[in-house]
Amino acid sequence: MINISIDDSLRQACPAIQLACIYSEVTVHAQNQALWQLIDQTCDELAAQMKTEEIRHLPAIAAARQAYKACGKDPARYRLSAEALLRRVLSGKGLYRINNVVDLLNLVSIRTGFSIGGYDADRISGAIRMGIGQAGEPYEGLGRGVLNIEGMPVFRDDIGAFGSSTSDSERTGVTEQTKHFLMVLVSYDTNTKLQEASEMAQAFLADFAEGKAIENTLISL
Repeated sequence: MINISIDDSLRQACPAIQLACIYSEVTVHAQNQALWQLIDQTCDELAAQMKTEEIRHLPAIAAARQAYKACGKDPARYRLSAEALLRRVLSGKGLYRINNVVDLLNLVSIRTGFSIGGYDADRISGAIRMGIGQAGEPYEGLGRGVLNIEGMPVFRDDIGAFGSSTSDSERTGVTEQTKHFLMVLVSYDTNTKLQEASEMAQAFLADFAEGKAIENTLISL
């Protein structure tokens, strides 16, 4: 079973927070051509439909930006991963090419506006708790180096912080050796599209990552 609790401090700052958690066995490949055809199509559609200045007003992103402010973080300086990805897409750079599992996660994110954490579940130690980052708390962002997570919603295990809505961590990053994958979609309001986004993610895991033994859980206050 997926075991994630939410600290009281985060509950008070973000009383409408909801998590859609998906656990799956996966097969990681460097690239999936069918997935990238869908990604390219989605990027073209978004670039034709949306302007950069509209991104921060998307419901999921607007709620997450407000949550960052409530926790004590500047969302303009520490952008949400979904916002950063959409800005990249609308600038014509497309999505990063990482591996099929991370790529499908990013596709769900740009389609829905939810910031999504993706973790090698075998690198997580013990129960997961979501709270607010503390001053000086160590965190190495995936491809970003040391990241200041003070005032930022973060996931922790028995070792320490390993995930946030701005950047996943090096410690639990998905590689071609990953066999068990945990995906967490974070909604900072009562967004009725969270379940729809979760179902999309589960379908993509099955279609593009040979996902099986999928377990999903919705956590709300």
